[in-house]
Amino acid sequence: MPERALCRLPARAPVPDRRENLPIFSGSGPEVGIAEGPLRPDSSLSAAIQTWGEDLEDSGRSINTVKAFTGDLRLLARFMGAGHSISSIGTHDLRNFLDWMLNRRGVPCSPKTFSRRVTSLKAFFRWLTHAGVLGEDPAAPIPQESVLSPLPEVLTQDELLAVLKAAEEMRQKDPPDARPFTLVSLLLHTAIKKSECLGIHLNHVDLKSAEGPLLWVRYGDVSKRYRERKLLLEASWIPAYKAYLKRYDPSERLFPYSPRRLEYLLEDVGRDAGLEKHLSFNMCRWTSALTDYKSGMDKDSLRQKLGISKIQWREVGMKLDRLAA
Repeated sequence: MPERALCRLPARAPVPDRRENLPIFSGSGPEVGIAEGPLRPDSSLSAAIQTWGEDLEDSGRSINTVKAFTGDLRLLARFMGAGHSISSIGTHDLRNFLDWMLNRRGVPCSPKTFSRRVTSLKAFFRWLTHAGVLGEDPAAPIPQESVLSPLPEVLTQDELLAVLKAAEEMRQKDPPDARPFTLVSLLLHTAIKKSECLGIHLNHVDLKSAEGPLLWVRYGDVSKRYRERKLLLEASWIPAYKAYLKRYDPSERLFPYSPRRLEYLLEDVGRDAGLEKHLSFNMCRWTSALTDYKSGMDKDSLRQKLGISKIQWREVGMKLDRLAA
């Protein structure tokens, strides 16, 4: 394959899918359906938290998500009193609670945990307000705390080209090995995660679609169905994919290997490319996202391509801004 073909990494937005997805996070927390229960302004905080948790479950949230968000509100209930009526809680009470949790509780509260608890408060009271139970949102004036983790390590353009070239040379050598190029080119063009890569079945790759070659990213867990999407595949990937199928004849999963075995394949490519960095799934995902971001892909299309929620995009988008600067 000529080097020029290896250099193409055009922005590939996810193909629009008319299937109805589960709700995703938006705004400052999880948006769920409006409660149909008998909540009233004088309902207890404990009753409102229980109803909210049931609504989160009904909307398809994972058990861990429901436990985290309702647990944050139960901490408020312990501070205010579980029988406290929701209509009597004001912005001053919430500010006092946050100050207590951060400075006076006597239990360490990391910035990440504090940020999530602010998110929980805002989501809970916004839900009550949208449901018409409360006439005014007491959490609205409280600013959302955002905690950014360190910037991920990405490939430079020269390193990216060196990686693709090294993988292609592995495919052309004697004996040829199509696995490295099939894997790394797929990651750099689709930005899928390691778990999504390991979950690809042969019938998730559709080379005969009228829209062009497609990869379906599927999830068995119903709470993660909103992450499902279809992505266009690069034409330069197809010959390697076919050679890989012919040589290794996988029967069900595209990559029937352990996570560590695939990590070794990436490490081999990185070594042959002369990288000083450790080539990984996460590095490929962020490099792909940054390539699309710098090429001008619509931000919401990129968010959908990555399979993340709107609230997750807030941090991812800020990181991409900084990486692209």
